[in-house]
Amino acid sequence: MDAAAWNRRYATEEFVWRTEPNRFLPPEVADLEPGRALDLACGEGRNAVWLARQGWEVTGVDFAETGLDKARRLAAAQGVEVAWVCADVTTWTSPAPMDLVVVLYLQLPAAPRRLALGHAAGAVGPGGTLLVVAHDLINLTDGHGGPQDPAVLYTADDVVADLAGSGLRVQRAERVRRPVEGPDGVVEAIDCLVRAVRPSGADTVGA
Repeated sequence: MDAAAWNRRYATEEFVWRTEPNRFLPPEVADLEPGRALDLACGEGRNAVWLARQGWEVTGVDFAETGLDKARRLAAAQGVEVAWVCADVTTWTSPAPMDLVVVLYLQLPAAPRRLALGHAAGAVGPGGTLLVVAHDLINLTDGHGGPQDPAVLYTADDVVADLAGSGLRVQRAERVRRPVEGPDGVVEAIDCLVRAVRPSGADTVGA
């Protein structure tokens, strides 16, 4: 879906997604000291706003202005400030190093995904963390919900390969399961999760 399609999708009074953060975000950043955070493909802003509530100085980037309008509304309702940027994450680069970069459910074909993750990795400053969560390829056959086009689904191994040469050290790369409400009760979605860090010292280890 391009920016026009997402602008149409977000053009509702109600939030398309929940306003609570993604279930994997709080535990994955619980051990981090709040600093500068970047939420790429932030959509309606729920994760960026949650990070701001935890004391992070947050920038949220998305190419759908209607989504960012909702994000601004959510931030105002929760009493926090976030810097919102309307831009394409496959071309936008951060002007400053970040302590945390999150890319949550950015479902793109391989070539633009590599561009986006390359920019995400490049934004991670010394000692910083990158968190990537997405609908896993196996979710198409074994899980529930999510995109039905295999071209935009990927695995933790794909993310690790995309990060090769970035200087980031992968801490975690695996499939994770997420309970969701289905028509017949609770079912499971299958996601991929990768967490990587940039060493703070001069001696770095590639992904």
